[in-house]
Amino acid sequence: MIMKELIDSSIAKLNLGIVCPMANEADLAMTFVKKTLGQCEGFASVTFFAVIDCASTDDTLDILLILAESESRLNVVWAPENRCVVDAYVRGYKEAIYAGCDWILEIDAGFSHQPSDIQKFFPKMLQGFDCVFGSRFCQGGSIKNSPLSRRLISRGGTIITNLLLGTKLTDMTSGFQMFTQQSLKYILSQGIKSRYHFFQTEIKFHCRQLKIAEAPIHYQAASPSVHRAAIHDAFKNLGRLFLERQFKGAKKLKIQSNNN
Repeated sequence: MIMKELIDSSIAKLNLGIVCPMANEADLAMTFVKKTLGQCEGFASVTFFAVIDCASTDDTLDILLILAESESRLNVVWAPENRCVVDAYVRGYKEAIYAGCDWILEIDAGFSHQPSDIQKFFPKMLQGFDCVFGSRFCQGGSIKNSPLSRRLISRGGTIITNLLLGTKLTDMTSGFQMFTQQSLKYILSQGIKSRYHFFQTEIKFHCRQLKIAEAPIHYQAASPSVHRAAIHDAFKNLGRLFLERQFKGAKKLKIQSNNN
């Protein structure tokens, strides 16, 4: 009870932004927004940035606009200029930063990420971490209703990227995460070059020298296959980040050598 009171009193001073790209979510959009906001009570302010672009071809936009008339915490961001999924996330990040949010939560719609897991992030953020990453593979996490091939890709991708990039997270491909405003600004300043979901790994690479932690999450229903272009993008950018790490390491050693 004391811990809960401390958390409540601390977050009461903070502004929370929730970034959630949404497309073709007509059946679940309204329920998902309400359940997510229901897990984020007690902040000085909460804004749910629902980013919609031309990838959405059903009634999701109209449904969210109707909901926004009665739910002041919902900000529907129409972004037809987006060219890929990464553009949608980055647009949401920038909207949250511009709005002055102290913490920014990224969550996927459609209940692949469970709103009930959100409150696991808050205590860790209050411990002073710059970023808290959701993990399906740490103790307490899980992945359900997902084909074995996708599980192998996620686990294998984590092992390979940790080996090549010097990262140490148990889940390098999840997209359920929370940042301080300053850490998110830093990530954006580093640049995000991936055009597919490897950008989640790229973000974690940029954060490797920040104070980071993981929180267990329960993930459900990944798509059964991965597009060939996404796989190509992942390997291309993994190689780029590996070379970047090697170059910076060699440069650091050279500087130290010159100083000696």
